[in-house]
Amino acid sequence: MSKSRAEAAAGAPGLLLKYLQEQNRPYSAQDVFGNLQKEHGLGKAAVVKALEHLAQQGKIKEKMYGKQKIYFADQNQFEMVSDSDLHSLDAKIVALTAKVQSLQQSCRHMEAELKELTSALTTPEMQKEIQELKKECAGYLERLKNIKAATNHVTPEEKEQVYRERQKYCKEWRKRKRMGHHPGMSHSLLSLSYRRKLG
Repeated sequence: MSKSRAEAAAGAPGLLLKYLQEQNRPYSAQDVFGNLQKEHGLGKAAVVKALEHLAQQGKIKEKMYGKQKIYFADQNQFEMVSDSDLHSLDAKIVALTAKVQSLQQSCRHMEAELKELTSALTTPEMQKEIQELKKECAGYLERLKNIKAATNHVTPEEKEQVYRERQKYCKEWRKRKRMGHHPGMSHSLLSLSYRRKLG
């Protein structure tokens, strides 16, 4: 056993007695070990030994609960509490519980606000974004200026003329397509082609 562990084990009875009196609730040896080992470096064997020693001295009480022992402070050392005191304590518990819930809700709101602020752009980032947008707008304005200054725009009359010609050629194409699918017309075209070859 290391020196620090040995020192912790030597002071375990006083530490555990104080802990049980302050908490004033039942604990198993495993519970006490789990609650105090990190802060005080107590080993489980030292905790069990100290609890048993305190119980033998009558400084704490022990009871079997199922297959394990439960240790708790001797209740005779505490003053009797009247019903009015219990009601007062209950009222304080209710008030403190409500306060805790209110604080928890406030914390959630502040956490949400902090998350929103963290995800937002910083002032330098916003300034950079504005400069980039201004540069982009200037580019669009220059393009628009060049388009307006161009002399090769299509007039509405020219656009209408192109549209009419397209309709005309589409109509002619459909007409010839129908003629090509006509059985008699196909036979005539084939006969004419055959006679040309013979001639």
